[in-house]
Amino acid sequence: MSTSQAVAQHLPFLRRYARALTGSQHSGDAYVAAALEALIEDQSVLNGASGVRVALYKLFTRIWNSVEVNEGSDSAPVSKLPVEQRLGQITAQPRQAFLLVALEGFSEEDAASILDIEISALRTLVEDSGRELAAEIATDVLIIEDETFIAMDLEGLVEGLGHRVIGVARTHTAAVTLAKAKRPGLILADIQLADGSSGLDAVNELLKSFEVPVIFITAYPERFLTGERPEPAFLIAKPFQPATVSAVISQALFFERKARRPERRASA
Repeated sequence: MSTSQAVAQHLPFLRRYARALTGSQHSGDAYVAAALEALIEDQSVLNGASGVRVALYKLFTRIWNSVEVNEGSDSAPVSKLPVEQRLGQITAQPRQAFLLVALEGFSEEDAASILDIEISALRTLVEDSGRELAAEIATDVLIIEDETFIAMDLEGLVEGLGHRVIGVARTHTAAVTLAKAKRPGLILADIQLADGSSGLDAVNELLKSFEVPVIFITAYPERFLTGERPEPAFLIAKPFQPATVSAVISQALFFERKARRPERRASA
């Protein structure tokens, strides 16, 4: 495969990233064009063990960081997705970290390489982005988890991001009771619970009454993959990194909830 072909297959995703980063397709494409011009002048930037995609995003980041940040305020009106309007409120580097991990799906190692920072710094940026995002859409969170210390860790993480925990349920019955009393805006759920019941079954029961983003955090991911599961849903395997949970919470609240709105209008 030629260099141009290798780059071309990643361009639609780079344009998506640039649009979310800048707030408009016009501004995003200007940065992508600048990156491509730099690539034409020096194709050696794509060499290395990291691969073409990482190298391309790294080049784009160098261009983005080398000029004044364009916040998407073009002279002519541009059409912005609601999520991009909100993302534009996040400080530049945390916004980059969040989008690389949550939108583009890069591993922590690759995202850190693209931003030219340590993984620990990347995790801090992702957590910062989670707090800034929560300031825009703070919500009530139900935690379904039977392990006390894990539940405490999740509760502290969620509250540290600026969300509110309405309760921690250790069983299917407790989860359903809590959710019906105080409808959550987000559910974090284990799959295997203390009394042998299933967090997956509890979530499926709740979703018959209302729609809510769900993140399963479990040591038994195969049970999620083989069971009757809600779609779409998010899955994090234990043990987990707090930064991963933070990024997925933000991803679930922004991208999945926004995506469901047009579907509901279409079915009305």
